Amino acid sequence: MVKVLATGTFDILHPGHLAYLREAKRLGDELYVIVSNSATVMHKPKPLLPDEQRLEMVAAIKDVDHAILGDEKDMFKPLETIKPDIIALGFDQHFSEEILESELQERGMSAKVVRINARRSEYFCDTSAIINQILKKAMR
Repeated sequence: MVKVLATGTFDILHPGHLAYLREAKRLGDELYVIVSNSATVMHKPKPLLPDEQRLEMVAAIKDVDHAILGDEKDMFKPLETIKPDIIALGFDQHFSEEILESELQERGMSAKVVRINARRSEYFCDTSAIINQILKKAMR
């Protein structure tokens, strides 16, 4: 059984998230998704929605077999339990495949890291675009 791991903030779910998770699921038999703990989100604004609500939404997606909230201190901690064979990164995630694989090896894990390049190009397949549109409409 091939375990695939996907990660993300999943603040406001949109079709882009679904495309990413669908493609990740195609890489193996079982899809685990780590929903970023808001305490660890440093590369962009903190999520609007609480951790538990984002986790519940991701868990409800049919391609997701297991949804887990990320660790508050060590993003690698859940990986030690899951032991994924493949880690699927989204096209816009800030991780370097090479650096991530190197860090995994240093921790005794040998998951293959792949980049999912499939994406939806519609305007509302980006959380920031959705938020900006809401703000624009609210200003009218």
